[in-house]
Amino acid sequence: MVLPARQQGFSLIEILLVLVLLTVIAGLVVPNIIGNRERANQNATKAQIQRLSMAIDNYYLDNGTPPERLEDLVKKPADAANWVGPYAKAQTLKDPWQGDIQYQYPGEHGEYDLYSYGADKTQGGEGKGADITSWDEIE
Repeated sequence: MVLPARQQGFSLIEILLVLVLLTVIAGLVVPNIIGNRERANQNATKAQIQRLSMAIDNYYLDNGTPPERLEDLVKKPADAANWVGPYAKAQTLKDPWQGDIQYQYPGEHGEYDLYSYGADKTQGGEGKGADITSWDEIE
């Protein structure tokens, strides 16, 4: 007597089990990836503020005073006789969330203040929406 060949394939239970496992794994991995991205954006903004601070210092050394606006680091202002820039690229004036890096001269926390409003693009905030400032690094 010849036995029929057994059909190959997955049962419905096996397919459902795989789908449940994939859902659980995705539920654990995706939040970590999103959290890491926000942390990376915050760290990139801190580094960007430090680079802009160095560019402002270089501008100051060349011209005797800090720039009135951040744009003066990119394009020569009329009153900067010793300008040897550009001191920064235009894209460094925006944070990773495409918000403008804020600049205040004279500053309240130092000779000048640099800060980003963070992911929420509004002043203040907590967590991923917290402001990132040049003076937090000093204090």
